Amino acid sequence: MLALTRKVGERIVIDENIVVTVISVKGDSIRLAVEAPKEVKIYRGEIFDAIVAENKQAAVSQDLSELDMLKGLKIKK
Repeated sequence: MLALTRKVGERIVIDENIVVTVISVKGDSIRLAVEAPKEVKIYRGEIFDAIVAENKQAAVSQDLSELDMLKGLKIKK
């Protein structure tokens, strides 16, 4: 992890096409602006964590025993 100190108005450039600019600092809060190509997905950390958790839940194997009844069915074409 890279930790940097920046002042209001200063920027960080990532991979030549992503620019993070410090907009303001108020107490414990920092306001950032992120400029990136449209195809780059940008999420707040808590939203990204929720997406990852939901994807993991969706990938959990389900009980497929109910599908066994379909094996004996004959489908007319």
